[in-house]
Amino acid sequence: MSKTKTNSYSMTLFYLQKTFIYILFLSISTLCFAQQASISGLVTDEREILPYANVILEPKGLGSVTDDTGKYTFENLMAGDYTISVSYVGYETQKQAVSIGKNEKLTLDFTLEASTALEEVVVTGTMKPTFVSASPIKVDVITSKQLDTYLPTASASVVEGIQLVNGIQEVVACGVCYTNTISINGLDGAYTAVLMDGTPMYGNLASVYGLNGIPSMIIDRFEVIKGPSSTLYGSEAVAGVINIITKNPEKQPIFSADIMGTSYLESFGNMAFAPKIGKSSGYIGLNYAYVNNFDDHNQDGFGDGINMDRYSLFSKWNIHRKSGKNFSISAKYYYEDRRNGVEDFVINRNYRKLRGSNAIYGESIYTNRGEIIGSYEFNTTANLKLDFSLSHHDQDSYYGSDHYQAKQKITFSNLIWNIEKPRHDIIVGWTNRYNAYDDNTVATQEVLADGTTQNKADNQFIPGLFIQDEFEANNQWTILGGARLDHYTNHGLIFSPRLNIKYKPSDWTTLRANFGTGFRTVNLFTEDHAFITGQRTVEIVEALNPEQSYNASLNLNHVYSLMNGTGSLDIEGYYTHFTNKIIPDYGTPNKIIYENSDGFARTMGIGLTLNYRFDFPLSFNAGFNMQSATETELNAEGISTTSDIEYAPKWSGIFTANYQWEKQQMTLSYTANITGNMALPEVFDLDENGEIMSISRPTNSKPFSLHNIQLNKVFRQHLTGYVGVQNLTNYRQNTSPLVGYNDPNTAIGFSDFFDTSYAYAPNQGRRFYVGLKWDVNRKRK
Repeated sequence: MSKTKTNSYSMTLFYLQKTFIYILFLSISTLCFAQQASISGLVTDEREILPYANVILEPKGLGSVTDDTGKYTFENLMAGDYTISVSYVGYETQKQAVSIGKNEKLTLDFTLEASTALEEVVVTGTMKPTFVSASPIKVDVITSKQLDTYLPTASASVVEGIQLVNGIQEVVACGVCYTNTISINGLDGAYTAVLMDGTPMYGNLASVYGLNGIPSMIIDRFEVIKGPSSTLYGSEAVAGVINIITKNPEKQPIFSADIMGTSYLESFGNMAFAPKIGKSSGYIGLNYAYVNNFDDHNQDGFGDGINMDRYSLFSKWNIHRKSGKNFSISAKYYYEDRRNGVEDFVINRNYRKLRGSNAIYGESIYTNRGEIIGSYEFNTTANLKLDFSLSHHDQDSYYGSDHYQAKQKITFSNLIWNIEKPRHDIIVGWTNRYNAYDDNTVATQEVLADGTTQNKADNQFIPGLFIQDEFEANNQWTILGGARLDHYTNHGLIFSPRLNIKYKPSDWTTLRANFGTGFRTVNLFTEDHAFITGQRTVEIVEALNPEQSYNASLNLNHVYSLMNGTGSLDIEGYYTHFTNKIIPDYGTPNKIIYENSDGFARTMGIGLTLNYRFDFPLSFNAGFNMQSATETELNAEGISTTSDIEYAPKWSGIFTANYQWEKQQMTLSYTANITGNMALPEVFDLDENGEIMSISRPTNSKPFSLHNIQLNKVFRQHLTGYVGVQNLTNYRQNTSPLVGYNDPNTAIGFSDFFDTSYAYAPNQGRRFYVGLKWDVNRKRK
């Protein structure tokens, strides 16, 4: 090739390269200039910024983390549609779709919600609002959202909802009227204080039949503390405290309705209004239950479930005050007509004319209950608040031919002074409780000098003082100490101290140690339902002194992140020792003997709860509780006999899971309750001649499980339907809960050997249900 051609070729190649570089530079410059859009923002929770949160931009797949101030930024973005996903350990992942224009600078902030219930606001542990994670006392929380997800809301009450908490079970005390109580860590319902908005108003009588009248319609959340809390809440807070927080009227729909039917021909419903008068907000709700169907699958001649008509009317008002101080007042009326027995007693509502019959056995309980609850913050420099309540409980019942009529009135006030100092949060309280109880049994009779008896109502005025100091030593250590002093007319002064210590070695790990005492005065109707049902007579040898308890517990809670999801692990160990345990003596035929004793009881165990939320819409909660609950009696020679406390499972488990289809607006939930073996009363069946058999029924139950499934579907913005199955596997108790019902020598139910106490599992099988909820939300002026 000639030199001229070579130079010409080189020059051409040089200009081509220069042109290519120029075009490439121009394209890159144009592209960069076009990508001047940006998205930035702040990530927080309800209290503080969240540094180092993960922020993902789709479909680009760009990842970022927030800085020390909780801020994030994506720059040089092209115009278009994006989805931003923000996640943080212990919080629910949030996603937000955005559209951004050319050169637009978009600001988008995120407020994350806790995914492990650690940021729920609770009041039970310390009598003032605090976050679960900040509380020095372990508090379990079940929200109304969880109730809606796992339970048929029209029929559910506090008794069903509370079983979503690990270590808590429903205990059925009678195989005819199916009265039920709530057991915490192996102790029956008499040892648990049930509060409404922080006020202890459910006395001994109401704890047997009144709890079914607390529908989920009025519940915002439950707060549960396991272990004695008598320092704050007085008698009955021995096994623990269940505080039912009612809904805030300001946050409710203007109108809501919920109606449901079941395959047992039962009907349940709720209807509520949320009016507003001036700047004051109200909530008015009505709940009903109708069950009128006789079913005898086990063929013992008695209905397998209860029949009832129940109505509960509730109203709550937040009264506006110029000072901005809180004043709320609520009222509830509850009526229940509960009955069961042989078919002739139940069908066609024959019970109305057969109540008290000595030929046709049935049990009929009429309950009327009224409640008023209020809270008033004084407009003073000092932080003063008055909580008050008044309740009246009237029970008119027949158990066979035996008439049991009882009334209980409770008036309660609690004046609270909150003093906040550097590192100290002090609460001082003055409580006054008047408890008036009267019935037509030997429990309220006194023997006169001439040997005759007369009625003597049990009226008690119980004043008390308490103080607690929550001391925050530093960011890791918090110590809460408290003490209470109550005066009982019959028992004098009773002192109850407690100590709670919280250690937080990291943001996601918390250790708690709790020590406390409890006390409880005895009410025989609550102690043992055989006091009024069955054919045994009652003998009270002497005045019964209070039971006292001493408790220690340790708790570890850790929030973790795994596979783009978050969860928490909770481990708890507990030990409780009781003195003067009142143990009924069934050793004498046809009698129940009550007296003070040197006996004692112990409960100890360990509970484990694990929950996890995947980065897709699936979450689960699994709990396991293993325990030993025993009672020891000492005879006159000082020889001790130890036995398991009846109906206290040696182990139990709870599992819940739910999956959401966001586009279809559907949620599928599953619940499993597993109950381990438990001690049962020693009872003997009768042979065909009415003679007692030589071998008793099993005194230990076999483990069993109950499984429920529910599907929720949002059809429109305000219309939701739900269908479900309870007791999916159709499990039933394999023998009648009744003993002596087959005595050929007497009318059914009237044998001297008739006993209703062998109830430990469901007698009704699989139940299908369908319901519809309608909410009307309207922006208020």
